[in-house]
Order: sequence, then structure tokens, then C-alpha cells
Amino acid sequence: MPETRHAGAKTERAMLMAAMRRDGGGSGDVGKAAGQKAPTEPPKGVSGQYIGFGGMLKQWRNARGLNQGPVARALGISLRTYGSIERGATPKFDQAQCDALAAVLQLDADGRHALMLYSVGAYLRNSTAEGQPEVGPALRLLIDRQMPSPTYLSDRNWNILAYNQAMAEIWPWVMEPKANLIRWALTTEEGRATYHDWHKHARVFVRMLRFAQTTHGDDPDLLELIDDVKANPEIREIWDTDRDMVVHRDGHVFLATVPTLDYRTIEIVSHVAYPAIMPDCRFVVMTWVEADLDAKQDALGGARGAWADETHNAPHEKDLAQERISAAERHRAKGTRHARLVVNSAEEAAAQAGGGAVPLPALSRLLGRDAQLTLSPTKRSVVWAVAETPGRWGVTQVAPRTVIARIPRENWVGERRAEMKKLVRLALPLDHDSAVARIAQLLGDRDLEQGILREILAELFGSDCLPPEPKNSSCEAS
Repeated sequence: MPETRHAGAKTERAMLMAAMRRDGGGSGDVGKAAGQKAPTEPPKGVSGQYIGFGGMLKQWRNARGLNQGPVARALGISLRTYGSIERGATPKFDQAQCDALAAVLQLDADGRHALMLYSVGAYLRNSTAEGQPEVGPALRLLIDRQMPSPTYLSDRNWNILAYNQAMAEIWPWVMEPKANLIRWALTTEEGRATYHDWHKHARVFVRMLRFAQTTHGDDPDLLELIDDVKANPEIREIWDTDRDMVVHRDGHVFLATVPTLDYRTIEIVSHVAYPAIMPDCRFVVMTWVEADLDAKQDALGGARGAWADETHNAPHEKDLAQERISAAERHRAKGTRHARLVVNSAEEAAAQAGGGAVPLPALSRLLGRDAQLTLSPTKRSVVWAVAETPGRWGVTQVAPRTVIARIPRENWVGERRAEMKKLVRLALPLDHDSAVARIAQLLGDRDLEQGILREILAELFGSDCLPPEPKNSSCEAS
């Protein structure tokens, strides 16, 4: 609440170079021009073998029984230039050349990773044929086991790929079709109301988008996201005036007001990691505590809101974040322990509600055509399913209050109203007398809130002209 590599990529690339010890001296099939001075020999290992990327490249070529010609042609470079690379020259391959080289050398996934890391300082992206990264069962298990801390996995463009029960309960927008963190934060009223100091968060998100633009700026999905958020004039102004970049929000501590927690304000520490199996994705765990709004320091003892001025160029940013995280005391909210499921069909998803399940088609349509809500009277929960890809549905069981907080308030008529009554009744105590008492308490709270709001409205509009609804008033503010 990851990008291609930053400093870590350089370190791993250096380790890769130091680790490679490959057979062979020069490239015998590269001719020398008459009178031309022979290239300087690169360093050799203790056994006389060439080291580094050139040695690795030669080993791949020899394993396929190829001479240098086909490889040079695949790269679109001269035979002489290719030979110098195998002898130790530093290559500058682009993405297309890496793809061509991987194809001609028939590299496996590990080989492709090594090639990409050395050549362009980036990891190979793992995607399905539809372009959506596949989340394996091991990673889903890890996400679920972060309970009760809200946890999610997003791709390089902040599209939500997976999440745990706590994340779904507290921020149910992640269960909506095509959920995207930055689009939610910068283009929705809920996102704006959630973050304290929203403009500071907006600036950081813009910096993250700008960094992404430097790594995969030709990605249509990223370009669409940038266009969507820039439709907001406030975001466009930030985009046009702020040229800094930010890689991630690891170690940031910020305040948020959450509707599903009865609009309580909580303080969140964001932890960002990059799974080795999906290095282009962000694994985000949020530790949260009750917020002390009067405190000058954040939950980790740092200056409140200091993250807003950080960029990826800020000195010691990574070290400071790690120190703050390691010093933090982990506070966890109590929550349910239902694991999120992935099933093959909408019918299988609805079946998770058990006996007596009640479908909510009208409310489901309010959340999007790829969403399906099913009441589970026996479990006193709602099965919220989302079609993630063809033949794959993500299923999360949430409390009724989570859905109630998320459903848009307008047009609760007809079928929608009938389904909402069922949902609200499920959220009340099962016992008749307890339910009546709870309703009386809620009505009293609402009456008090409405009374205060009407008093403020009277002060703003004047007691002689108090409209039933502010938007319908014809009075001028005094």
C-alpha cells in the first residue's frame, strides 16, 4: 500500500561475472585484418580459463554445436564484434537482441535470467500467454501465511495478482476485477479519502510511475495507467513539475482512514520484497497499529511523513528503511484465518458458500461483470469471487460488513435493495433480541451523527434556509 532491478541487480551481476569460469581461449574463427594489433587478452582464472560473460556465452554456443557465425547474425552484429565479446569485450545488448540470442542458443529459464541480468541489468519477466503473471501455489501459501497482516502481490504495473484474507477484509477493492493500486489511489474518491496527506502520496506514486517508465516505458498497460491518472488535473500538474523517481515504498510509515474498520485511522508500515520466482513483482506486507495522531514521530520512531521527500537517489535510503523496519515492534490485528482459494469456475466458487447459499447477482453487477457475491448463512460470511483469467476464479470469504462498506450507496432499489437487506441481516447477531438491540444502537449512533451534521449545515446555510439535502439547496452560504 518492484520494479526491474536497482542496486541489487549490479551486485548480482558482479557475482555472476565472478562465478563464471568457462573453457576456451580466443575465438579461432575470427580473422584479423592485416597488420592489426591483437586484442588485449582478458583476465583468466587460475586454470587459464576465460571468465565473465564472454566465457558463459562461449559455453552456451559450444553446447549447441554452433560456430560464431549464426550467433553473430542473430544479434545483428559483425563476426569480428561478436568474437571480441567472447574474448572479454563488454556487450550492450538490447531486449530484442537478448530474445534473439536466447532463441538461437536455446537457453532455459535460468540461462535467460543470467543473460538478461548481465546484458541489460534486468530480470526476465515471467508471464502467461495472456500476459498475466502466473502465481504459483507456493507463493499463494506464503501470502496466506502472512495473516493477520494485510498482504498482496502486484505485477510491475501495480495490478493486483493475489492477496490474503486480511487484505480482502480491510481493503476489499483488491477483489474487484482488474484492481490496480495506483489507479485506485489516484483516481477514486475512496483512495483519496484513505490516505492522509493525499497529495504527498500522489507525488510518490507519480515518481514510481516515472521510474517504471524508464524500465518498460513501451508497455501498453503502463501507458494506459499513466494516461488514466493524468486525467486528474492535480496528478498532471505533479507529473509536469516533479522530475524525481522512486523505486518502491519499502519502510514507508503512513496514516490511513479505513471504512471497513469503522473509519478508524491506523498507522501502516509498508514492507516491499521481490520474490525470486517472480522478480518483476512486488510482495507487499503491511504491518499496522492504532494511530496516535498527536505524536510527532511515526510508529518506528522516525519523523512522521519523512518518506514523502525520499527518492531512489536519496543517500542511504535503503539502509535507513531496513534499520527502521528491524527496530519496529510487530503489531498484528486479529482476524479470520480463511485461506484464499483459486477455483476453475463460477459454480465452483459459489459452492464454497455451502448449504443454503444465497446468490447476490444485483450487488455483484455493481462490483463489475467479473465479480460474483454469494451469501453463506451457515458460515455467516460472503463468498467474493473474481474471474482473474479464463478458467480461474479467485475466491475470498469476507465478513458481511466488508461488502456493505464497499457497495456503492446510490440506487438501492428493487432487487439491489432486497439483496442488501439480506446482507445487512447477516451482519447482525443471529439471536432475535441481540439483533434488535444492535439495530437500536446503530440507529441511535446514526441519529446522533445526522443531528450534528444538520447543526453544522444550519450554521453554514442559516437556520431559516435549511435544505433537506445540501445539493438541492437554493440558499447561499452565509
